[in-house]
Amino acid sequence: MHSTPLPERAVSLSADTPDRDPLPPHEVTELLQAWGAGDARAPEALVPLVYAELRRQAKRALRREGEGHTLQATALVHEAWLRLDGQHDARWESRTQFLAVAAQMMRRVLVDHARTRRALKRGGGETHVTLDDAGHAPAPDAVDVLALDEALARLAALDPRKARLVELRYFAGMSIPEAATALGVSLATVGREWAVARMWLRRELEA
Repeated sequence: MHSTPLPERAVSLSADTPDRDPLPPHEVTELLQAWGAGDARAPEALVPLVYAELRRQAKRALRREGEGHTLQATALVHEAWLRLDGQHDARWESRTQFLAVAAQMMRRVLVDHARTRRALKRGGGETHVTLDDAGHAPAPDAVDVLALDEALARLAALDPRKARLVELRYFAGMSIPEAATALGVSLATVGREWAVARMWLRRELEA
């Protein structure tokens, strides 16, 4: 696939513009499949259909960070898009799959951003995310995003699906129903695994 930066018209969907409702998934799926098949026009057509949802993901992910972060939702979307466009071997199957992969890319962007800030501040610039479900403000149990990333890598070695669930919840800000759809499991399963994963992470991060 050719590299496709976000067009200028996507930038016009700024924080001052209300997010649109998601379009029918099949429209996005058809374009994703065309993109994966090598249609160079598909990404250009896809951008206005998924941009609002990507911004929603970005804003929810950033709300989970503590005070002091400098990354804005627009920048997070653009960085994640460039990484999505770099998935040359990706076989896009659905809108849900695309948004799940977008969560991975946003995680990587946030982690890389935190590493850069830490390096610039010589160890004093940790970026935090909250383990609180609300995620609207820094909580007493806010943790270093880099420590969370390392803990998630350990969790993935033990239980990949729980690690994926945490990634979807923390880094994409997905709700329980959205995460259940992305993972292809029931709401009850996600609820149970979410509770277990949060307890495991708390224990790891407080050790």
